[in-house]
Amino acid sequence: MIVLGIDPGLANTGFGVVRRDGATLAALDGGAVHTAAGDPAPIRLERIHDTVSQLLAHYRPDAVALEALYFGRNVSSAVAVGQARGVVLLAAAQAAVPTVDYTPQQIKSAVCGRGGADKAQIQRMVQALLRLDALPTPDHAADALAAAICHANHAPLRAAIPA
Repeated sequence: MIVLGIDPGLANTGFGVVRRDGATLAALDGGAVHTAAGDPAPIRLERIHDTVSQLLAHYRPDAVALEALYFGRNVSSAVAVGQARGVVLLAAAQAAVPTVDYTPQQIKSAVCGRGGADKAQIQRMVQALLRLDALPTPDHAADALAAAICHANHAPLRAAIPA
């Protein structure tokens, strides 16, 4: 199973590609799509869409695991994240790849054992679980890899439970 994890954001959209083979997890790719604050939103969203589309075409994942939209105090930030999520969902639909949402707490629990883990803990656990030589950077990539790990570990259980 190959999972493309996404940590959506307008300024930085993290991505991580994880392969699960039995009980073994391996990172195939990870990074972030950076967009310039001075560029118009449509241009920034097009860059995210294009990059995600390229990742989908190259890795042909079985699923896209997205960090669910979190509404904190900053509503304008939530709108921008929602727009980035939208273009990721569009790219996945165009590639006929199913998407699954996980809350930040679900992802943190799946990777770190607790929903309140901080960014540094996520990076260290992703490094350990994927047996990486260095911490995954930027932290958006670590979050995306964590989302992919979360789904790779939950997918067999989801498949076993009747709908």
